Amino acid sequence: MTETNTPQAGVYGFGTTLDAPFAEAVERTTAALKAEGFGVLTTIDVTRTMKEKLDVEFESYVILGACNPQLAHRALAAEHELGLLLPCNVIVHEHGGRSAVSIVDPAQMLGVVGENAELSAVAQEAGVRLRRVVTALGKEAGGA
Repeated sequence: MTETNTPQAGVYGFGTTLDAPFAEAVERTTAALKAEGFGVLTTIDVTRTMKEKLDVEFESYVILGACNPQLAHRALAAEHELGLLLPCNVIVHEHGGRSAVSIVDPAQMLGVVGENAELSAVAQEAGVRLRRVVTALGKEAGGA
């Protein structure tokens, strides 16, 4: 698979689609994040929440709160209030009979902070690592 930009994700993120069942896509995404030094701190099951709180059926959809401790430490040291923008959100959801993975672009997230060279460096490194997650998922699926 190649990296894709859905109309929404293309503005503030990047991702890919997988020919894999939803649960497998979540597992593979979590493993690919771990390989790049990210742990999943939170998992929000949007499907379950919509059903419990609104009695609405919703596609399989989770939000994974991914964090690389070293990058988070650098970012927080450079801008104490940056915790408002952490962790990096990754979504996995069913989309057109396939599983889609979208990851927030750290550079876009940190764009609200303004000029800060250290934060820019952290965002660039996080972006490189997260794009490698997308690449690794594509390779696992038999892509280029």
